[in-house]
Amino acid sequence: MDISNIDGLFKKYFPNLEKEFAMKEFQKKVVSNVLEGNNTLCIMPTGGGKSLIYWLSGLALQGITVVISPLIALIDEQADKIREQGYEVLTIHGGISAAKQLDLLEKFSNKELNPAFIFVSPERISTDGFFEYCISTRKDEIKLLAIDEVHCVSQWGVSFRPFYKRIPVFLNEVYDEDLWKPRILGLTATLNSKEIADICEEFRIDRDNIIRDDDLLIRSEISLKVLKFDDESQKEEKFWDLLNIHREEKTLVYLYRKYRNRSVEKFTEIAIEKRFKAIAFHGDMSPNERQQIIKAYKNDEINVIFATNAFGMGIDIPDIRVVIHFMMPESVEQYYQEIGRAARDTGSANAYILYTNTNIRVKKTYFIDKSFPSMEDLNTCFTKITGNQIGLRTLQYYDDEEVKKCLPYFLDNGLISIICKGIANLKMLADIKNKELKEIYDSTKVKSLIKSINNTGKGAKEIVDLIYSSVLKNEVKLIKGFDKCLIIDAAYEKITDDKKIDLTEYIAERKQYKHNLFDYFVYLLDEGNDSIQLHQEIGKYLGVPKHKLNRIYSTSKGDKVRSKSEVIIANLLYQYEVEYEYEKKLFYSPGKWIEPDFTIKLKDGSEIYWEHLGMIGVESYDKRWKEKLEIYRNYFQSKLEVTYEGTTISESTKKMLEKLKLI
Repeated sequence: MDISNIDGLFKKYFPNLEKEFAMKEFQKKVVSNVLEGNNTLCIMPTGGGKSLIYWLSGLALQGITVVISPLIALIDEQADKIREQGYEVLTIHGGISAAKQLDLLEKFSNKELNPAFIFVSPERISTDGFFEYCISTRKDEIKLLAIDEVHCVSQWGVSFRPFYKRIPVFLNEVYDEDLWKPRILGLTATLNSKEIADICEEFRIDRDNIIRDDDLLIRSEISLKVLKFDDESQKEEKFWDLLNIHREEKTLVYLYRKYRNRSVEKFTEIAIEKRFKAIAFHGDMSPNERQQIIKAYKNDEINVIFATNAFGMGIDIPDIRVVIHFMMPESVEQYYQEIGRAARDTGSANAYILYTNTNIRVKKTYFIDKSFPSMEDLNTCFTKITGNQIGLRTLQYYDDEEVKKCLPYFLDNGLISIICKGIANLKMLADIKNKELKEIYDSTKVKSLIKSINNTGKGAKEIVDLIYSSVLKNEVKLIKGFDKCLIIDAAYEKITDDKKIDLTEYIAERKQYKHNLFDYFVYLLDEGNDSIQLHQEIGKYLGVPKHKLNRIYSTSKGDKVRSKSEVIIANLLYQYEVEYEYEKKLFYSPGKWIEPDFTIKLKDGSEIYWEHLGMIGVESYDKRWKEKLEIYRNYFQSKLEVTYEGTTISESTKKMLEKLKLI
């Protein structure tokens, strides 16, 4: 689709927003790619406007969009914003009572509720069989599946969440395995090459449909400061000095320990004693508690948060000015995502990382190595899950951290498979009018699903789907809500020696990969690069093209340019509402192009090309300019305008705009 058509769609579906701002070229490119029928991976910086991409894509596809999002707070925030634009939204998450969820899903399935968007958590996708069944009743109307924070899918990343891994399985259950109907749109801020490959394989995304916002990926407005110490006492002393220096600024401190010495809770206590407006934030707090903290932080009731990495995805606070890592992240990606919480309002910010050699050792042996289960853990958990018996069992999965940690290893190595989800027993059923279901119900006194399967010879999914169907047809009443459980099939009585070898190798490969990620991050820190060099090294690692690594200066429009002089030019263009693009490709023959500094659209709709010559007199620069000038003379006569470096750049720019009759 022609990108220019996206403006018309934006105006059509969001007339109120269209009056306030224009879509960015990158956003248009992603929307266009989705509308052309491509599964798409969108990599763009935090705060870059990714929600608008799936809003417009979904509406333009004229069907239902399912959005998978990791946080209740983020789901509710996005749902409210879309409702403000006049669109119906269905949200399904743990903050809504079971009875209310059941009612909403029944109305959706029976077409009494017709949302443009359905927001759901990956946990709900993984454990709620009734949700899956209701979605399947209207599967042909679902045109887009948008996955926010899609990096959580990859088992290679430090942010891997097993529930995300179940999204492709959900699609296979709702659709034929080889015929997914909705287009897939994955959105994230940073990914390395291995994670990208993993995600593309999981969601059938061609490499040509990976779209990255390289121009804004490097967050050079955040000044990176690396401080290494000989011991922890020096480090802690410097930390409190820094906090005091930035006492009046909104500050986020990352630690990865909730309790005990030098932890989130302990440092919060000390900070309050030192009269900082501080609070702790971690995963043991309820969603409501965390929401209240975020609200207070936004409203400046507090200005220092001590947090684990629970403070991250989906939290959008524009004016965080300082991020301090008192403990070390596990990778470049985690570090860059966490410092990316700062300066979302395009202002400047400072990011400090404080570390010692002891921190490096502890991170490897305690945090990374212990994030993987031992063989003893796996044996214990396998017994807990299966009772050391082959065959079907129900598994209360949702609230058991041990099971959540170990189950992915059993699934990926063929020890256990998941058959279906949502029902452990039939005691929840009453007033059964469906004859077939009544016979199944009467087949066992204990009413367990497994007994019903054994006594009737019917399959687990057959019985479960019959229950869901009967609920929707009012052929049965529910005494309580459906279970958060899985029906699993164990292929082994115990973990055999062969499977122990498989599991050991499987874990060793992933553990080594995490060590490699961390070692590279430490290497970058130890190199002693200044802020710009460190940003550029990180950009290179994240796949930003070499020629874009020097785009480090921000403009009023939100572009990144290469020099302060170009900032002056760009800001004047923006001030005078001149339509322009920075370094837009200008093709002069098939497969060959140059990139003018500024492509300017004139009032008659034609374009001219503006080059600012900042280093004339430097031999290598002069050589490149001569080659470029020859292309202009051969292919774009009378289309070139030039300004030169100097103290009068503002005046030169204004004169150029007057000459072009743009002011």
